[in-house]
Amino acid sequence: MNISRNTLVLSFIAWLPLMAAAASPPATQDFLLDNGLKVVVREDHRSPIVTVQLWLKVGSSYELPGQSGLSHALEHMVYKGSSKACAGEFAAILDKLGASQNAFTGTDFTVFHQTLSSGRAGVAFEILADLMSTAELDAQDFTPELKVIQEERRMRVDDEITTSAHERLNSIAYPTSGYRTSTIGWMHDLRRMNAVQLQQWYQAWYSPDNATLVVVGDVAPGRIKALAQQYFGHLQRRATPAAPVPVELASAGERSLTLHAPIASPRLIMSFNAPSLATALDRRTAHALRLLDMLLAGSGSARIKQQLQLGEAIFTEAQSEYDAFKRGDSLLTISTQLNPDKLTDTDEALARLWQVIESLKSKAPEPAELERAKNLLIANTVYAQDDLEGQANTLGLLDTIGLDWRLADQDTDELNKVTPLDIQQVAKTYLTRERLSTAKILPEKNNG
Repeated sequence: MNISRNTLVLSFIAWLPLMAAAASPPATQDFLLDNGLKVVVREDHRSPIVTVQLWLKVGSSYELPGQSGLSHALEHMVYKGSSKACAGEFAAILDKLGASQNAFTGTDFTVFHQTLSSGRAGVAFEILADLMSTAELDAQDFTPELKVIQEERRMRVDDEITTSAHERLNSIAYPTSGYRTSTIGWMHDLRRMNAVQLQQWYQAWYSPDNATLVVVGDVAPGRIKALAQQYFGHLQRRATPAAPVPVELASAGERSLTLHAPIASPRLIMSFNAPSLATALDRRTAHALRLLDMLLAGSGSARIKQQLQLGEAIFTEAQSEYDAFKRGDSLLTISTQLNPDKLTDTDEALARLWQVIESLKSKAPEPAELERAKNLLIANTVYAQDDLEGQANTLGLLDTIGLDWRLADQDTDELNKVTPLDIQQVAKTYLTRERLSTAKILPEKNNG
């Protein structure tokens, strides 16, 4: 029998929800040290390696006006020296062990992570405990590192018009919460940042009771508990500042901005204020928003892509994004680039996008269309969990934003509960002009 590759792929994807639902979740447990450090351990014995991640509950949404970029700058600086090593020594040790390490900062977290052979897990524990408790943060080291961060901002944000537009759009899309703050930091704040501020930020937030240690790999929970006690148990807890949940106005009113840049064709971004899994009164709402994102432009078969990008070809690019995993409210964002051979008027493009949105509000999607979206989203989730770092990222993120890590094992079941009427209802509720912020990026006019 001759079956095409596409048919096989589609058949496999269709079975993924059943496969994921039927599979038993990996053996996972958590425990708390006396100093408040939470440890989550997931066993995965497919290979003799382990990922160790330290999640700190602090990110750009915690920063006050004038302090933007502190969390990211601190992430850079903790590697510059501590009680046990000078700059570069820990990296050299890990390199000799064939280990990998990295760190990243987001709106709600700062994460340090290492992947190495499971027999060397104690090395990662010792390094991470030292970094979070005895980083030296020398002013002489901070001056050149700050220049590195400023250059990083120039290259990744200021010189990238789409990234810059999203950053500025966030500043109006989040009128009342810390999510409006630039994670890398506004340049004027970076220019006046100093090592004293950094030390104060470190003392305020880098406390064991404000952290979660996530360990995934070829490990035994009893051994991990002993290592955690050995390397982290002596650290003293400190009182951390109150961190208000970033909740937005239900109807902030329509907001917009216009930018001009050296681009060939206009770009249009729409962002709608919406709850996250952490702030929705009913978590089913957030799962419905995840699927609404897939139906709009989150996949190749989504409506905007099929109708306006591939069909009428008024867009050369179209995509959507909704982040359900935040400690505060979120955004559902639609980003497009106009096809100058078909359309250059962003107002007309906006009207065409509204037509697609209104079609979902006036009539619930057919069950088959929703089922395709579910299968694709679940497939993406399953693939993302296929490696140790993907599993650890999910567990750490859920716990850091205030949710139970066990939700990771319930995700498929919760998505499968969403109905076409749920999709229609969240579209009616959240895709409104009162919740909308838009950014128009127009080609610079030639004044020569």
